[in-house]
Amino acid sequence: RRGMMLWSRCALSLAILTNAVQAAFISSLNGMGLARGSGRGAMLLEPSAMSTTVTRDLFNPLRLASNEHRIMASSHIMSLDFKALRLRGGGLQRAWKSSSASFRGPSKAPAATVRGGKSAGLGAVPEDSAAASETQHASSSWANVVARNPSPAPTVTDKSGNAGVAQTAEQNYTNGEGDAYYFNSYSHFGIHEEMLKDEVRTLAYRDALLKNAHILKGKVVLDLGCGTGILSMFAAQAGAAHVYAVDCSAMADTAFRIVQANGFSDRITVIRGEIEQVTLPVDKVDVIVSEWMGYSLLYETMFDSVIFARDKWLKPGGMLMPDKAAIYLCGIEDAKYKNEKIFFWDQVYGFNMSCIRPAALSEPLVDTVDPGQIATTTACVWEADLLTIDKAGMQVDSAFNLTALRNDYIHALVLHFDVGFTQGHKPIWMTTSPREKWTHWRQTVLYLHDDLAAARGQTMQGRLAITPGRENKRHLDYRLDYEFHGDAVNGERLLAPHRATHLYRMR
Repeated sequence: RRGMMLWSRCALSLAILTNAVQAAFISSLNGMGLARGSGRGAMLLEPSAMSTTVTRDLFNPLRLASNEHRIMASSHIMSLDFKALRLRGGGLQRAWKSSSASFRGPSKAPAATVRGGKSAGLGAVPEDSAAASETQHASSSWANVVARNPSPAPTVTDKSGNAGVAQTAEQNYTNGEGDAYYFNSYSHFGIHEEMLKDEVRTLAYRDALLKNAHILKGKVVLDLGCGTGILSMFAAQAGAAHVYAVDCSAMADTAFRIVQANGFSDRITVIRGEIEQVTLPVDKVDVIVSEWMGYSLLYETMFDSVIFARDKWLKPGGMLMPDKAAIYLCGIEDAKYKNEKIFFWDQVYGFNMSCIRPAALSEPLVDTVDPGQIATTTACVWEADLLTIDKAGMQVDSAFNLTALRNDYIHALVLHFDVGFTQGHKPIWMTTSPREKWTHWRQTVLYLHDDLAAARGQTMQGRLAITPGRENKRHLDYRLDYEFHGDAVNGERLLAPHRATHLYRMR
C-alpha cells in the first residue's frame, strides 16, 4: 500500500511537471507568433489541448514535413506554422521560404525542401496570423525606435543616447494581418541562416558591391529589407559614406547589434518599419540594394516596395542592385516523382482518394531539378529593366516555344530566373538555373496533367501568365495554355495537336 501511495504521488508530480512544461512551451510559441489560426481567426494554442504525443511530435523532424503541420487534439484542429524540416538524401534539409507549393528533392539532387501552405518564408501569407511580439533586450542599445503591432508593443529606447537605430514616427507596419505575418516570418534567425548559407546569392551581392568599390566610395546607400545587415556591411566595406538599412521585421534589432559588433555603427543606421512609411534622414540616395526575389522570382511581391523606394529616393542616374531580371521556362522528364506525388492518391492502402489529385496538380513544386531531367530547349518568358519597370509590369504574360532535345517524355515545366548587376564596372549575373549551382530558391515545377511523349525536334507552344494572387498579393496565380505537336499523350498515338489549359496557385 505504501508503494502504491508513493507511486501515485510520483505520477501526480510528473503530471503536474509535464503540464507546466507544456504550458510554458505553448506560451513561448504564442509569444513568438508561431501559433495561428487556419482561416477562422487567430487561435492561440491551449496547453490543455496538447497531448503527450502532440508534444513529442513537435520535436520530431520526420513529422515536420509540412509547413502547415496539422495537429488534431480533442475536437480542435490547430495549424502550427513551423519552418518545416524534412529528412531526405542523408541530411536534414531546411526550407525557410515556403509556399503552398510542394517541395521535394530528387534522388540525385542535393536538397529537399518543404511542403507548405514562404515562408519566408516559408510560407504562405495567411489571412489570419498572430501579431509579431516585441522583445526588449537589455543588452541592445536601440535609439528611439517606436513600432506598433495590432497590440501596442513596448518602445525600445537607447538609455545611453547612442545613435545607431534612427528614430521613426510611430507606425503601424502591419498593413493588414497578411503582411504582419509576412514580416514576422523574417524575424527568426533560421530563415536568414538559410539565405546566408546560399553562397551563390550572398557572393553575387558581395561581388557586385566590393568589385565596384570605386563607384560606391563616398556614396549614400539604402539597403531595403536588410535582414541581418550583411549587404549593408558589404556596402560599408566598399567605402559607402553611409548606409540606411531598413527592415520591417524584428530582425532589425538583431541587425543593429550585428552592425555594432562589427564596428559599423558610425556608417550604418538601422531603421525598423515599412519603406512606404519610414522617413529617411536624407532626401535622396545614390544606391539602392535589395535582395527581394522570391520563388519564380515574383513570389512575395517585394519588388513593389523597391519600386516605391526607387521612385522616391534614388537619385537620377543612381544605381539599383540588381537592375536586370529574367524568367525562363523548360520542360523536364520526371515520371518517378510525378507518380509518387500525383498518382499516389489513386490507391492509398486499398482506398480510392483520387479526388485529391486535382488539388495536388494545382500546387507548384519548389524543388532542385537534376539537369539531366531537362528534355527541351529553354525559353525566356519575361525580362525587365528594373530601373524603369512599374508595378503593372511585374507579372508575366508571354508566349513560349519549346523544342524536344531528345526522344523523351515531358511531365512538367520548370521555371527559374536570373538577376543582373549591370551598372557596375563589369556585369555580374546570378542564376537559379538547374544547370548551375544550387540556390535556396531552387526551381518551380508545374506538373502537367498529361504525360507527353516527344521525339527530338518536336515542339510545344503555348502561353504562360503569372499574376499576383487574387486573395493575397504576395501569392501567385499561374495559367498555362499549351499546344503539343508530338508522338503520344498518355500512351495514345497523337493524330492531331494536343491542347490543354492548367491553373496553378502558389500560396
